[in-house]
Amino acid sequence: MPIPRITVVGSYATGLTMKVNRLPSSGETLLGTGYRVDYGGKGSNQAVGCARLGARVSFLAKIGKDAFGEMALGLYRNEGIDTAHVKQTSDAPTGVGFIIVEGASGHNCITIDPGANELLTAAEVTQCEAAFESAVVLTQLEIPVAGAEAALACGGARGAVTILNPAPVRPVPPSVLQMVDILTPNEAEAKVLARHSPNEPIAPEKVANELIRSGVKQVVMTLGEKGALIVTSSSCKPISAISVRAVDTTGAGDAFNAGLAVALASGANLEDAVQFAVVTGGLAVTKEGVIPSLPRRDDVLQFYRRQGSTPPHWLSSQMAIGG
Repeated sequence: MPIPRITVVGSYATGLTMKVNRLPSSGETLLGTGYRVDYGGKGSNQAVGCARLGARVSFLAKIGKDAFGEMALGLYRNEGIDTAHVKQTSDAPTGVGFIIVEGASGHNCITIDPGANELLTAAEVTQCEAAFESAVVLTQLEIPVAGAEAALACGGARGAVTILNPAPVRPVPPSVLQMVDILTPNEAEAKVLARHSPNEPIAPEKVANELIRSGVKQVVMTLGEKGALIVTSSSCKPISAISVRAVDTTGAGDAFNAGLAVALASGANLEDAVQFAVVTGGLAVTKEGVIPSLPRRDDVLQFYRRQGSTPPHWLSSQMAIGG
């Protein structure tokens, strides 16, 4: 099997994490434990996730000329990710995120200062033509919408499958949604994109169909412990989650998107790709931390063997890159 090629356009942010017994209420101060400094940013996490699953990854991002930026470059070197298009700037610090994890459930709250990520322009993305010779282009919304739009346009122009993970959710014009082959929101993100309140009681299928009518070709909605839902203009297909004990859900969405991208870049159809993504996302919640939890190709193969099931043929036959 040829090695799948994926371009990720997105963010890097250093994650500052601690654990609490329960998430705080408004105005409340709690004592935490286990403070640590981690690699983060949805784009970066998804790039690492793709590389660990055997893809050749080009990453487009903007980081500061500071210690956190150097940490990021060291990570990419270790994971075998192409950093030719990771730009450093003195105009802003490297992005940073603050993460609070509830010990009992693994649920989390996250706030982010984008820093240099906000300076990644559409022109800079478009100039990186050589990076877009890939089967899949994956982007998120921790960079300016204009940068994500440029990534989708560059990927679409070259015949790549374009994936938008709309997190953190922010307004996206219909003209951008129309460039998206596969949209991967969670339930709350899908509601906001469809102009509903995130807490509005509305069926996932209904929200997904509204997004399809906005111009998105296919919606793959993540449903946490319920798995995922595939919605197209003519069909709706639920995909069950795998059964695991959740320790930390922080990296689940990134592992899911990485699995989806790698499967599609390897030639899988959408349903099979989502089945694979449910596995990679599920495995991620069994470990603490985002980067430590992102599964490698061998981790996924071992899971299939433990379940007594046959792994995808492309996964067992292609050579892994970066471990």
